[in-house]
Amino acid sequence: MVVATFPGQGSQRPGMGLELHDRFAAARNVFEAVEVATDRPIRRICFEFSEEELRETQNAQLALFTCGLAAYRALQAEVPDLAPIAFAGHSVGEYAAVCASGALSLEQSARLVDRRGQIMAASGRERPGTMAAILGMTVADLDQVCVDSSRPGSVVVVANDNCPGQLVISGDTDAVQRACVMATERGAKRALPLNVSGAFHSPLMDTPAEEMTRALAEATFGPMSAPVISNSRASRAEDAESVAAGLKEQLRSAVRWTESVGVMLGTGGTTFLEFGSGEVLTGLLRRIDKSAAGLPVVDAATLESAVAALQGVPA
Repeated sequence: MVVATFPGQGSQRPGMGLELHDRFAAARNVFEAVEVATDRPIRRICFEFSEEELRETQNAQLALFTCGLAAYRALQAEVPDLAPIAFAGHSVGEYAAVCASGALSLEQSARLVDRRGQIMAASGRERPGTMAAILGMTVADLDQVCVDSSRPGSVVVVANDNCPGQLVISGDTDAVQRACVMATERGAKRALPLNVSGAFHSPLMDTPAEEMTRALAEATFGPMSAPVISNSRASRAEDAESVAAGLKEQLRSAVRWTESVGVMLGTGGTTFLEFGSGEVLTGLLRRIDKSAAGLPVVDAATLESAVAALQGVPA
């Protein structure tokens, strides 16, 4: 059974989506629609921006959304009976998942993602924070490290549970630095600072989360073809209300990706399609459950491979 997944920030790369745009009309239509909806030059952002320019939050998020949905629509055009049993996205990828499910229109989704990126970029400037990857610890042990490293006005929390042994912490810079030292002292294999513009998925995102809640309140949600797995709740969102609630929570809540994949596996997912840019989620899947098949769809070659593989996979 097929599930559709969409990566989050960190998967972006210069030139992303160019081949799909040039080869597949369905993908090209997505790029054009996003440019009209947001009045931003998304093709230039994806195809011409440098790695540094593309890393900027307000660029990366809209680029990932666009490429993810473009890849999905391109595969859908080649496999008209494609019918995922669930949709999920890592952090901002959840917006592409919600859009692909039919719960939000492309135009609304693009404007929300653009707003999200702008809000988060501004927040990083107003209250700087940072994030770090922690390898080789359990969530429970790292939670305790974060508690012990936090101080009044200086907080750090577990922000991402990406797969067993690969976690991310987020918060005020000094608290994250303390947590990195303490995690290593308590058995972590490595603590790696991340080059990010803010403390995403932490209490430092409270104000941006409130702004996104107001923006989401103006969106019109509709019926969806299959549930969306909320990455903040690690549960199935099967109606508009629960989809909206998950999106409102996710900016300041942890990305519970390991649990989310578990929900998809429990739902019957056996083939995980990763749409957009890179193969980050496919790599995480191998560490979560080696029996599940991961198929990235990021260019013409991988799309053709996915088409061939799906011919033998029940939809």
